[in-house]
Amino acid sequence: MKFIGALCGFTAAAIWGGMYVVSSYVFKANVFQPFTLLVLRLIIGVATLAPIAAWRGELRYTGDQVRSLLGVGFVGYSISLGLQFVGTKLSGAANGALITSASPAFIVLFAFLILREQLTRFRIIALILATIGVVIVVFDPTQVQLGVWGNVALLGAALTWGLYSVLVKWVGAKGLSTLAITVMVLIGGLPLTLPLSIYEIATTPIDWAKINLVIIGGVLYLGVISTALAMFLWNKSFELLDASVASLMFFAQPVVGVALSAWLLRDPLGVNFFIGGAMILLGVLLASWNRK
Repeated sequence: MKFIGALCGFTAAAIWGGMYVVSSYVFKANVFQPFTLLVLRLIIGVATLAPIAAWRGELRYTGDQVRSLLGVGFVGYSISLGLQFVGTKLSGAANGALITSASPAFIVLFAFLILREQLTRFRIIALILATIGVVIVVFDPTQVQLGVWGNVALLGAALTWGLYSVLVKWVGAKGLSTLAITVMVLIGGLPLTLPLSIYEIATTPIDWAKINLVIIGGVLYLGVISTALAMFLWNKSFELLDASVASLMFFAQPVVGVALSAWLLRDPLGVNFFIGGAMILLGVLLASWNRK
């Protein structure tokens, strides 16, 4: 079961690495604004998973479970993914994939605070290293044209995704299946993002003439693969593994994301990017160390 948990987490993170390239391409087409694209992603994700959960008879919740899951979904899909999409639009796919790779270090911290998982000295050092690495990337003077605020948004996405991941494991202890949890937390992302999407459309109308098969394919990838499939796999990984161990699987995201963005989108990669990236990855490795 531990191997299956690791495989689920690794696959989810690898999918998200490609997600940054797809979302960056869709944004550059100037068709959808960040929250509008996020709403489409959530709706498609729910529409994909809910029928399966209903067929399996798993869409049964108590009032307390619904409240808990909607709250977790608000953190993960309203706040974290909202910041992620805004940051990716402003700073590019490579920065998006790298800065949010600091999430595992935050997962370790929240796992200690909420789940009482052991916080070793190696994991404390990891938090410091990852934080310094993120600061180096966020305030890279050679990438001012990309917008520091985009990098700050991505840092906020990493922090809140760490919190979301631990909360998913916490609500998983309430006796619900991974599929039932994933459906409801996705719905929890809509109360904030839907009004913001309506505002975006009112101020910046969708240019329907720019929508082509590539854009449609990108939106479907974000909804079906990056949301429905990857979110289910990520939540499953945290069900089967300790949060600090499952966080290691996030390594696949920056590797895939940076490789694809440099290859397909020609995103510029400065020296600070590699220095900060190395410190983040070192921090995440130390965070998973079992020694005291």
